[in-house]
Amino acid sequence: MTPIDSASKASFLPRLLSRWRGSEMLKPHLVSIGHLLSGNFGGVMIMMASLAIATRALGQEQFGILAVVLSIGRVCERLIRFESWQPLVRFVAVEEENGDVSRMSSLYAYGLFLDVGSALVAAVLSVIVAWTAGGLIGIGHDNVHLVAIYACAIACNPRGMASAALRLAGRFRVLAYVQLASFVARFALSALLYGLGGGLIWFVLVWTVSQIFDSALFNYLGFRALAETGIPSPLKADWRDLPGRFPGFMRFAISTNLSSTLRTMTHEMDTLLVSTFAGASAAGLYYLSRRIAKVAQTAGDMIQTVIYPDLARLWRKVGPAAMGQLVSVLQASLAAIALTAVGACWLMGRQAIEIVFGPGFADSYQLLLVQLFAVLLTLHATPARAALLAMNRPTYVLAASFTSTASFFAVAFVLIPRYGALGANYAHIAFGLVTVILLDIAFWRGLRSADHNPREAGPEAAPKGPAASPKAAFALESEA
Repeated sequence: MTPIDSASKASFLPRLLSRWRGSEMLKPHLVSIGHLLSGNFGGVMIMMASLAIATRALGQEQFGILAVVLSIGRVCERLIRFESWQPLVRFVAVEEENGDVSRMSSLYAYGLFLDVGSALVAAVLSVIVAWTAGGLIGIGHDNVHLVAIYACAIACNPRGMASAALRLAGRFRVLAYVQLASFVARFALSALLYGLGGGLIWFVLVWTVSQIFDSALFNYLGFRALAETGIPSPLKADWRDLPGRFPGFMRFAISTNLSSTLRTMTHEMDTLLVSTFAGASAAGLYYLSRRIAKVAQTAGDMIQTVIYPDLARLWRKVGPAAMGQLVSVLQASLAAIALTAVGACWLMGRQAIEIVFGPGFADSYQLLLVQLFAVLLTLHATPARAALLAMNRPTYVLAASFTSTASFFAVAFVLIPRYGALGANYAHIAFGLVTVILLDIAFWRGLRSADHNPREAGPEAAPKGPAASPKAAFALESEA
């Protein structure tokens, strides 16, 4: 080995170690990720048990109607609801540096106002959609009352403010396990209905009551987290001129919420499209396959929940090298999870579906197998999306979501009439593929640009003495 080679190797190893040293910021949060994954995985398993009871109690046709009723409500909710936790996380962090608890309380009140208002509008919209388009989407006018019942759950489901309070207080364990209570209640009530021979309306009531219970518990814990951190209740805050006092809040909220809405719309609107073109029975099979695939997708959602704030800190404190390495590791880990799910489904998916949900739902196997490939793409894109938001690129993420959603609906309208529910799965693959391409290109180009121009990593790329705390690094305002 030449002296030059030795010197190169000696300099390479410290550089490599220094890159990994940046990810030390996130190592303490591996416990939080573990709690979120275990809690949500447990909740998903209990949810699967409730679905298994419903499929056996209702049969394919009525279960399909239940799926369409739930999907109408969720589509309207995703379309209207503000995910106010995203702007709250960023704007409250600024106020934490200033220490003004009254302004923090008003900020939470701003988020709560958006949450409650949008929840009420979404509930009314779901009933209007069912009344005007029920015949078109496969449930008929005879089942509008079922949508009206479930609309009560939507109206009582403002969650953004409480979610922000729990995240900023570091209550990731609460976020992980709070839904378990409602899932257990739903499972217990579903089992009781199965024993008593309850019909479709009773299962809609069970889903409604359990969601209201979940939202009430979630908000109680959010308000308690605020009280424990010394922030006055938003219900007692100063509500005057909130847009004027917090400029940029609504703009950031609209941008990030549109992006989130576009992504989630494709995960709820698809069931309605299948019901429209192939009937409620096919929609039931498709809905079941989507909910099973959600087991694997939960990993991506939970990792983003924990790492999003710290990616922003990492971008400003360490720089692009550590960010790129961390995103690569996360993408590889999520790919391993998705490939494991695909392999398990291929080996024993059909048998498991027949045993758990009944022989009448065995046709969900093929739908599930194709859907898991779409989940693989979605999981791959999750770290890049969180990183781009941390790099202050919400507008690009929004544009990418628009493009991906357009590709989803273009493929869906062409293939669902021809292939039924399977066409919707192909549309999800198109959505995931476009998302991966757009986000990966932007992310890696952004890293290369920041390498050539360190100022692009943010004004706080290097800490500037004691004042450059992690919260200050994270809390820069983002222009949408």
